[in-house]
This record gives sequence, C-alpha cells and structure tokens, in this order.
Amino acid sequence: MAIQKFAAVAGAVMVLTAACSSSTPTPAPTAVPSAAPTAVASAAPSTAAATASAAPSAAATNLTPTSFDASFSAMAQLKSVYAAGKGSIAVILPDTTSSSRYTAYDQPYLKQAFDAAGFASSDYSIQNAAGTTTTELALAQAAITAGAKVLVVDPIDSTTGNQIQAAAAQAGIPMISYDRATFQGTNTYYVSFDNVQVGKLIGQGFMQCVTDWGVKNPKVFTLDGGQDTDPNAIDFAKGYNSVVWGQSVAQVKAGATNSQGMTLVDEQLAPGWDNAKGGTIFQQAYTAHPDINATIEANDGLAGAVITALKAAGVPAKKIPTTGQDATLQGMEYVLQGWQCGSVYKPIYIEAQAAVALATYLRAGQTPPAALLNGSTTDPKNSATTEPALLLTPMWVNAANMEATVIKDKFISVTDLCTAVGQSVCTAAGIK
Repeated sequence: MAIQKFAAVAGAVMVLTAACSSSTPTPAPTAVPSAAPTAVASAAPSTAAATASAAPSAAATNLTPTSFDASFSAMAQLKSVYAAGKGSIAVILPDTTSSSRYTAYDQPYLKQAFDAAGFASSDYSIQNAAGTTTTELALAQAAITAGAKVLVVDPIDSTTGNQIQAAAAQAGIPMISYDRATFQGTNTYYVSFDNVQVGKLIGQGFMQCVTDWGVKNPKVFTLDGGQDTDPNAIDFAKGYNSVVWGQSVAQVKAGATNSQGMTLVDEQLAPGWDNAKGGTIFQQAYTAHPDINATIEANDGLAGAVITALKAAGVPAKKIPTTGQDATLQGMEYVLQGWQCGSVYKPIYIEAQAAVALATYLRAGQTPPAALLNGSTTDPKNSATTEPALLLTPMWVNAANMEATVIKDKFISVTDLCTAVGQSVCTAAGIK
C-alpha cells in the first residue's frame, strides 16, 4: 500500500485496540513435520521451525486441540508462557457482513482467551477491517510499525492475506492465518476447523435430508461460497462434492449423477460470499430450471438467500432441502422451521482459544507443543506448498442435537431462538 494511504489510516488504527486450503489433521501427539511453511514462489523451507527451536524451550503444558472448552480454563496453563514473552499481539478480523460471527463471537471470545491467559489489555489488540481490503492491510502495517510481535489475521481475500504475510515476513514476525489460510512467504501458521471435513458434513447432512424429506428424483443445484476470494471455500466444495458426487473437486459439471438417483442441474459460486448475489444466482437458476428440488449451500447466509427465493415462489417447508455452516441464529431458526436441513457448527470459542494459545508461544519465542500443532494445510493451487496447522473438529447440527450443541454451549440464545420460532417448536425439539 502507498505510504500516503497507510499514514491516513494509521492514526485511526491506534484507537481501535481492545473466515482455501486442504487441511490434513494428524493424530496428536504426532509432531509437526520438520518442514515448516514453504514459500509459494520458491517452495523453500520456512524459517518458522528454525526460529522457534533456537528460542527458549516452551513451558511444559499438556495443551492439545481438544484441551479447549467453554470454560476457557485451559488458558490458565499459558500464564507462564505469557510472562516469558514481551510485546503485543495484533488480531485483525475481516468484516461484519460475510458472517455475523466476527462481532458476535470472535471478538469477545478472543478477548476472553487473552484475559484468561493472563494478558494485560495493553498486550493485545482486536480490530476489524470492516470488509475493506485496504483497511485490513493498513491495520496490519500499523500494528507492525507499532511493534507487534505476532499477527493473527483472518484475511478478507487471498491477495490481502499474501500482502500482509509479506509485510510480516519482512518485519521478521510470525503470522497466524486465522480461519482462512494464507499461502505465501515464511513463518506462517494456520488455525481453523478442518475445512474438507466441514464440506463432508454438509454433503452427508444433505444426503440424509433428501432421504428424510422424501425428495424424489433429486434435481440438485449447488451454491458455492466465494471461491474467488477464499481458499477455504474450495475445500468446503471439495468436501461436499466428494460425498454427493464422488468427485473431490471445487466444482462439478452439470449433468453429473450418483447412485442415489441424483442429477446435478448446475453448480455456481457466489462471488465474495455475497448473499445477495447468491440469491440472484439461485433465483435465475430456479426460473430456468423449475424442476430443481434439492440444493446445497456452503453457509447459512447463502442458504437464507435461497430460502427467501423459495418462500417467494410459494414452496412449502420440508420440500426443497438447503444446507449451511456457521450455525447462525437464522440458520437454527430455519432448521427448526423445516427450511434448512442443518448446519455445520464450528465452536468459535475453541478456535479463539487455539489462536491465542499458539500466538502466546510465538510471542515468547518458544516452540509450540508438538501436540498442539496437530496437522498441516496445503495450498489447493500448489500442492507443494504446506504450512503447520492447528486443526479443530466441526460437527453437524440439526433439530435432533441442537439442544446438546449450540444451546448447551450458549452459542445460540434460547430466548432469541424460541421467540423467533415459537416455544412449541422449541419444545418439540427438546429445547428448553
């Protein structure tokens, strides 16, 4: 970014302190491969492992990706690691529009994780780029200039992620790509849920729903997320396409069939995860192909856009399946009302703790426990490029297990949900 543009934003940045990749988990406590992240351009080994191994050894902990829960109690193990480090950690979230999660969940959970690990408020910042790529880059540059020791960034798109990573690498500081992977340069780590598994859960939920709802001769339309900007979206699609069509690819050609008698009418992507554009794309497809009677969507926002179009067309509930991820309040309402089959729940409080835990070790110049970094992630456009990853386990949520998952975790407010759908609907689903 031009110096002038950076200077214009930097002042505002300082007052703001306080969602691809083929993910391959390996069973803990298997150590991360000795090869650290590789650069896209040169495929040279990263300096991440070498830098960490030269630093003081990490305080003994038993942290693994399964250590984190809704109590945040595991974070207390990091207090000695925090005390061994110095400097700040800068977290930069992407927007407030692609998903409500960033303001409703990520920001408060990240703050809670930092506080539980013993951080002073001056030792971290959590900022949001409000959907503007230039702002996200400027926020990162300002944090680097201010002396941040670690960046935790959820990039708006691949280009912006690469630019931020390059700036971090030039400054000699590590970067954690949070929720969305970045594949460039060195000393980069990835913290997220297993994206291919997310897609597989969507595919499995869809297949079951087609059966449960009694859909005959399914004519399927698939609405992908923003594969043009988000490499994770590619893996989501690979996951559900592998389950439904037996093809682990980002997009399946129209006319594909499977052994369950399904036929793919078309598969299109919503650019930039734009729900409005996704709704228009589906509406045009449904107008051209009124025989569409089953749909796959990459997240709850896109499912909602499709459901809006179906309602406008007079389609009743439990007639045309839709799918999603993120377990949003709206998504859970649609699940209970029979418009959506289910959603992939990714407990963000776990992801936030995982990111803060890894960042705490990196801030202290210590080697993260091998069991914490439980896998690697691979650039879908260049299989030679991988980086260490902390991969978490997602789960499928529908009416049958909603009480035991998103309600139990207080991810969804019972009051908000039952007010929206009616207490009788909640009671029928065992939600109190």
